[in-house]
Amino acid sequence: MTEFLDAIRQRGAGALDKKMGIEIIEASPNRLVGTMPVEGNTQPIGLLHGGANVVLAESLGSIGTQLHAGANKRIVGVDINATHHKSATSGFVTGVATAVTLGKTLCCYEIEITNDKGERTCSARITCLILADR
Repeated sequence: MTEFLDAIRQRGAGALDKKMGIEIIEASPNRLVGTMPVEGNTQPIGLLHGGANVVLAESLGSIGTQLHAGANKRIVGVDINATHHKSATSGFVTGVATAVTLGKTLCCYEIEITNDKGERTCSARITCLILADR
């Protein structure tokens, strides 16, 4: 796991991940864990913005796909969906991305996002496309 986290740190976090406060806790092609603060990522009425859940899910799936594909490949998300089950108003949410398929051209992840109480707040799925060598 350390080699994967080092690879992420070496490449650098994306600008949006930094703005959102996303921190990668665990990273491998098969499983990723990341956290994100609710504060600063809310809609006007104080709930975690649904789009913030999608950003966390896409970040985890994209990082996993990049780790699977290797540094010389480019990857892009081609499909993402999210179902919001419960609101979060404070603390952190944690996303756990589990690989469904890791192929030569497509990777798919299921992401479970939970609040500080361990309650599922969002279920998401992302499919990423692996492009040609850089």
